Amino acid sequence: MDRSMLAATAALCVLVAGWTIGSADEKGNDSGSRADARQSLSAVERDALRQIRKGKEIFRYATFGSEDFWSDELHLHRAIAGEAHGGVGPGLSPKAALELGLKVDVASLPQSVRRAIRRGAVDLDDPAVTLQLLQLDAVVGVTGFFDSAGRLSGVGIQCALCHSTVDDSLAPGIGRRLDGWANRDLDVGRIIALAPNLRPFTDLLGVDAGMVRKVLMSWGPGKFDAELILDGKAFRPDGRPAATLIPPAFGLAGVNLHTWTGWGGVPHWNAFVANLEMRGKGTFFDPRLDDAERFPIAAREGLGHLRAEEDLITPALPALHLYQLSLEAPAAPRGSFDRAAAKRGETLFNDRARCAECHVPPLFTEPGFNVHTAEEIGIDDFQSERSPDRRYRTAPLRGLWTHVKGGFYHDGRFATLEEVVAHYDETFGLGLSADERRDLVQYLLSL
Repeated sequence: MDRSMLAATAALCVLVAGWTIGSADEKGNDSGSRADARQSLSAVERDALRQIRKGKEIFRYATFGSEDFWSDELHLHRAIAGEAHGGVGPGLSPKAALELGLKVDVASLPQSVRRAIRRGAVDLDDPAVTLQLLQLDAVVGVTGFFDSAGRLSGVGIQCALCHSTVDDSLAPGIGRRLDGWANRDLDVGRIIALAPNLRPFTDLLGVDAGMVRKVLMSWGPGKFDAELILDGKAFRPDGRPAATLIPPAFGLAGVNLHTWTGWGGVPHWNAFVANLEMRGKGTFFDPRLDDAERFPIAAREGLGHLRAEEDLITPALPALHLYQLSLEAPAAPRGSFDRAAAKRGETLFNDRARCAECHVPPLFTEPGFNVHTAEEIGIDDFQSERSPDRRYRTAPLRGLWTHVKGGFYHDGRFATLEEVVAHYDETFGLGLSADERRDLVQYLLSL
């Protein structure tokens, strides 16, 4: 039994003990037991905090052994270092890295470096500076490994790569971490396309390197195609890329399914991503991937039955889960929405606009099995057909204001919230006026 389960069991025991002790106190039989119960509960709380802190470290810094894939197989570290530093090509400068959506954690920078950045005294066109940032462990979501001679020998990635950004407090792309926020600037495809050796993908997908790069370059900022290595479907029937938007990892407490198409709960998706997408070393079981008709690549490669000799992922899942559940959706900034309009929008949301039928406050998704068929929400079924249950998730709405970049729905098909509201107005025949639509948008931005 893991520590989080022990903590939950202990908490339940304490609650039962408290009820029993309370009954005894009323009869005058045990006057000191309530204090003992409070002390025990404090121990449970302390253990929970320790687990959350551990999960924070895992979320921010654990690579799960992914460096073996990204370095030993793809040789991505060589493209980052550049020929002048023992790698290949021109190398990745800080300017280029920031343009790719990579972020820098200001807390990892010495004061002297911060001052130099403010003065413009840091050469952001020099790949050597990128290596220095990696040595400082300052690149959010990326760990650099260096040999005894100080050369970059490998890179691994973390959860924070896609699910954290920064507040730009020092400079664009450089600031304090914002864990759980979707990095809608991150161009994952272009980053992978830098790798000198794409053979692991060409062998897996059965196409040449040119096609792999074409697919990767098609994704664009803030998008990633998690199902590509399962079904090989790189493009939609209409020719658009099959990649989907990176979702936020905050506000998930109480939410059952948290991926766009309802693959599973938080622990399932953590194991899925760490094993299959990050290419870490662990154990993963999902027999649904044995369906060769729907998931031909996954079935052929046995991706639903992974078991590493040394499991670096499974032991990390409980604490990682607790940390993610502790990440609350950030409140909308003061002045970022019209309060009077939002109040009117709230009334519409809960009544005539019927939004709350699915987006149930305060979760703003359904308690329970929070998914729907494509027909129920008035869109095509391409992406839902790539998931085991053939459904789309009812997305939690808190913190929408943090990820307006890239659009809405799983693939960004609606550029604005106004378009989303208009879609539902038409689909369900709500008969909303233009003013009512605007009020609903203001309410959504206030959540």
